[in-house]
Amino acid sequence: MNIIEKLRVMLPHWIEHNRGHAEEFSQWADQLDETEGELAGQLHRAVHSLEEAQRALVEALAMTGGAKSEKEADGGSDHEHHHHHHH
Repeated sequence: MNIIEKLRVMLPHWIEHNRGHAEEFSQWADQLDETEGELAGQLHRAVHSLEEAQRALVEALAMTGGAKSEKEADGGSDHEHHHHHHH
């Protein structure tokens, strides 16, 4: 398996994983909006950065000959994919 084929396999996972983190950050930020506006703003900023990364990952996958959209990239499913990391 060459590097392009490996990326075609890995990128959908990264796309799904990235989306899960963005959703989680957004939920935390929403809880803080009223009481900790500045902190919430930083989390929203992180979500925006992840959304930009998401577009780049989807485009990279398309360049490998993989899915052409984010929905295709995760197998076309709408399932939830949660990772509970404590960094």
